[in-house]
Amino acid sequence: MLLIKNQVIEVLKGVIYFAKGDNIVNLGMLDGLELADSAVKFNLVFPKLGEPAVNIVTNAATKALHDAFGEEVQVTITPITEKEKGRGPLAGVKHIIAVASGKGGVGKSTVAANLAIALSQEGMRVGLVDADIYGPSVPMMFGVEGEQPGVYEREGKPVIVPIEKYGIRLLSIGFFVDTNKPLVWRGPMATSALNQLLSDADWGVLDYLVIDLPPGTGDIQLTLAQSYSVTGALVVTTPQKVAFADVKRAASMFRQEKLHIPLLGLIENMAYFTPADMPDKKYFIFGRGHGEKFAAELGIPLLGQIPIVEQITEGGDAGSPIALDEQSVTAKSFREIARAVISGIQPKNL
Repeated sequence: MLLIKNQVIEVLKGVIYFAKGDNIVNLGMLDGLELADSAVKFNLVFPKLGEPAVNIVTNAATKALHDAFGEEVQVTITPITEKEKGRGPLAGVKHIIAVASGKGGVGKSTVAANLAIALSQEGMRVGLVDADIYGPSVPMMFGVEGEQPGVYEREGKPVIVPIEKYGIRLLSIGFFVDTNKPLVWRGPMATSALNQLLSDADWGVLDYLVIDLPPGTGDIQLTLAQSYSVTGALVVTTPQKVAFADVKRAASMFRQEKLHIPLLGLIENMAYFTPADMPDKKYFIFGRGHGEKFAAELGIPLLGQIPIVEQITEGGDAGSPIALDEQSVTAKSFREIARAVISGIQPKNL
């Protein structure tokens, strides 16, 4: 049977990659199509391999071709990654680091913002995605409220240009919506927004892309784990047992076989109180040793402990994260965490 290229492509347009809500042809996943008598061969380009969708889409494409042209047609499909092809919006990103918590109010966004700055201070090229769709805070924390990312066209599609502040490339849903009004979105709309922030943006070349996740274990976390190659996750807790109970659930989600993301470590926020006039003093007002105990229970390292100081709130509200004050005790804590993150990742991957 003589296969015709246009006919093969039309058949493959019926194969949907549900993670991105379109067919594999329109998404540019079809690569290196080769045809011969009764044989078709091509690559399928995925954001990452090892997810269930790879086999599902590959099998669907094979079945579609057999249904259209007959079982005698030999179909050879090789799944590859965007990074292997040297393309894709995140092809230049070496490591994606997710910052997660089981509940709100533990300072996760503060940790994500200051970690991004601390990594930059260590000489890394860094981006920060505010994926807390329902409660974006990065625009305020970086003093870029009201600003709009740039947009240009590439291959007929609009591409978002992240805002840059303090050397960090930034994107947040807060740049595109009225943050004074509640965002009433169902799960698919939220995950679509995440995909736009990650896949429809020009991130360029980065050593680290830090993702500030929303609290809990919902659609955003699932989409990130299933659709993107995440190097690892950091979990943030406060010393209270009720906070850690939710952190354990978040950690368990990342450890599920089909969603596996390595846990790089635990960060204990609000671990102790340090008076401004006595920076060497530590008052463990919620008790000592909780962070070490929690980390041991999860079987991961305790990467750092962040104190309760007024300057953290003041800096976040003023759009100047405390990590910028390199002489402060808190900034030094974030630098230690940044170094621990860097050293905890295999050197061969750097």
